[in-house]
Amino acid sequence: MSIEVDNVVEGVVTGITNFGAFVELPEGKTGLIHISEVADVYVKDVHDFLSEHDKVKVKVLSIDDRGKIALSIKQLQEKKPEAQAPAGNSSFRPQRQSRGPRDFRRGGRYSNSTASFEDKLSKFLKDSDERLTDLRRKTDSKRGGRGSRRSD
Repeated sequence: MSIEVDNVVEGVVTGITNFGAFVELPEGKTGLIHISEVADVYVKDVHDFLSEHDKVKVKVLSIDDRGKIALSIKQLQEKKPEAQAPAGNSSFRPQRQSRGPRDFRRGGRYSNSTASFEDKLSKFLKDSDERLTDLRRKTDSKRGGRGSRRSD
């Protein structure tokens, strides 16, 4: 089987560097699996995924004019669409399910259709006061209590 672009061939890892792994292919040719083509996940060290004399199946990505052969293991692996992060975004956060457009007039915590405006206002003020008191209690303990306040 000849080595052509997009072919899948089997080879033996002959050397590992900090930028990838060299693989001996059929017909005595050597190709390189770049570190970015070793696995679908972040690869800090190629040694974590490959070792010398491992038999690997690789896909031929390209063959340049000088005979350099670019290989990939990653492109042979099945992709998991839900685990794929957008390119260049290292702090990937899963998408929230769309709940449709929100209607903020519909009220939330303080909405009670039978309560009057004054009742809602008093409930809001009470909740707000409790939250502020709780927040002060937590931050004062971190600053060392009330005695540690600076005067400007």
